[in-house]
Amino acid sequence: MAAAGARPGLRGAAAGGKIAALPVIAITSGEPAGVGPELCVMLARQAFAARLVAIGDRGLLAGFPQVEHVPLERPRTAGRLDAGNSRYVLALLERAVRGCLSGEYAAMVTAPVQKSVINDAGIPFTGHTEFLAERARAEHVVMMLVGGGLRVALATTHLALSEVPRAITKESLVRTLRVLDKDLRLRFRIAKPRILVAGLNPHSGESGHLGTEDIEVIAPAIAEAARQGIAASGPIPADTLFVPERLKHADAVLAMYHDQGLPVLKYASFGRGVNVTLGLPFVRTSVDHGTALDLAGSGSADPGSLIEAVKLAIELASPA
Repeated sequence: MAAAGARPGLRGAAAGGKIAALPVIAITSGEPAGVGPELCVMLARQAFAARLVAIGDRGLLAGFPQVEHVPLERPRTAGRLDAGNSRYVLALLERAVRGCLSGEYAAMVTAPVQKSVINDAGIPFTGHTEFLAERARAEHVVMMLVGGGLRVALATTHLALSEVPRAITKESLVRTLRVLDKDLRLRFRIAKPRILVAGLNPHSGESGHLGTEDIEVIAPAIAEAARQGIAASGPIPADTLFVPERLKHADAVLAMYHDQGLPVLKYASFGRGVNVTLGLPFVRTSVDHGTALDLAGSGSADPGSLIEAVKLAIELASPA
């Protein structure tokens, strides 16, 4: 329940003159030197059908109605990374995960973090997706971006391009397709999801002349997924997959690597894309952009992606 006089970000729809029970959404404020904290504060100007709790140092979140205070390790300077605050950044995520697993929070929304400075602190960290999977003990998670009328999931995430072919196996693709199919049904309430699967190589390998992965790995994975009742088709050359005629008959696309699918989605979503982690035991969404250190402290950062991430988290966490 929102307290009387709370700002719009903490209030929800009223029914019969009473405030309906609202889901509680945790917002982690991310890298303190980046735009995350100020974007969180901007959320307080919006009305959501949920109660929002920002997790972070209250000094960075002045103006946000409800803050769970986690103190900075070191003083923050906007735009200037400090590895001394890396454990603070991870503590925000740890708190949100605990709250989601216990049922205290209905979902978590994450502002951007800076992977490089966390690694500079001597902490192995490849990204939110992998970190949350480990903490939630999820067997297999999938990164999916939503926006611009598209849903684009990734078979691999934060890998060097040279490592992608080795990382794509029949077994991993089948697991990814199972998670994608399950969460499209469970979270997005699509009765029979239709999934288009991109090829890895140009022209999906040109019958093996431009690589054999499409024939030897991707096609067998799609066939196995089909035997398990998953409506997946492909491999489809990536340069023709994202045409309107194909997409209007699909509910999601599975791209083989990060920069194969996400440039198309980010172009289509105009800064309103949302990152969703599938396969977790709770809902997690995030912005589709980085820490924008050059804009930090200027007040000119665009909260659009974070606003959409909160809206989608509320929608996915709501009972069917």
